[in-house]
Amino acid sequence: MKQKGKRIVVKVGTSTLTHESGAPNLRRMEHLARILSDLHGMGHEVILVFSGAIAVGTSGLGLKERPGELRMKQAAAAVGQCRMMHIFDQFFSQYNQSAAQILLTGDDVEDENRREHLSGTFSALLEMGVIPAVNENDSVSSAEIETGRHKVLGDNDTLSAIVAKLCRADLLVLFSDIDGLYDADPKTSPDAKLLHRVTALTPEILEMAGGAGTWRGTGGMATKLSAAAIAMEAGCDMVIANGARMEQLYGIVEGEPIGTRFAAL
Repeated sequence: MKQKGKRIVVKVGTSTLTHESGAPNLRRMEHLARILSDLHGMGHEVILVFSGAIAVGTSGLGLKERPGELRMKQAAAAVGQCRMMHIFDQFFSQYNQSAAQILLTGDDVEDENRREHLSGTFSALLEMGVIPAVNENDSVSSAEIETGRHKVLGDNDTLSAIVAKLCRADLLVLFSDIDGLYDADPKTSPDAKLLHRVTALTPEILEMAGGAGTWRGTGGMATKLSAAAIAMEAGCDMVIANGARMEQLYGIVEGEPIGTRFAAL
């Protein structure tokens, strides 16, 4: 009897999809498109949530550093989003895989009517074998990029968890520049141990969250644990793994002890 495929949300962070300069990391973007297309071919339903639009836009516009003014960040996001989706579409096409772009704001998931339409769109795309590629609509939403204002969507870790809940996903995978959740900071503690399985977000687990990552991204472990809370409550497992080894996604889908798995409640 053929095993039923899983519905999987894969979130890939800015540090994985861009170079230090902010330019798109074409090797990793191609690798990701190939793996997701292959997983789809294996019978799984796949949704991609990706970051990096502001970094790519900053690089593409020839700016020396990430803009500080909100409207300039949003302009950079508009340029970067266009470039990244164009690249992804080309790579997916190489593997005969259709992709679709969905840009979200907090209002889209807060408003009941809009949320219902959004759910229907995801459902229709997945039924037709399309991989939705999702990002926050930074050109009109300032939830993530405007300092000090945190609404429903404050980062793409949270966004991916909300998408996983909305789509009733079985698994959420967060690819970042870290291997998972450690019991101490591995940068300062050589004896830090990687936690392979977390079944409850205890105060001790929450204390392990550090600060934000690189200049190109906004997320840190704290946002990933917030995402884990949303996913676990929705009955969706969540795994944090290193985006430099995206081929591990095959093993993660099979339940292998890769990265840190937050088991659904």
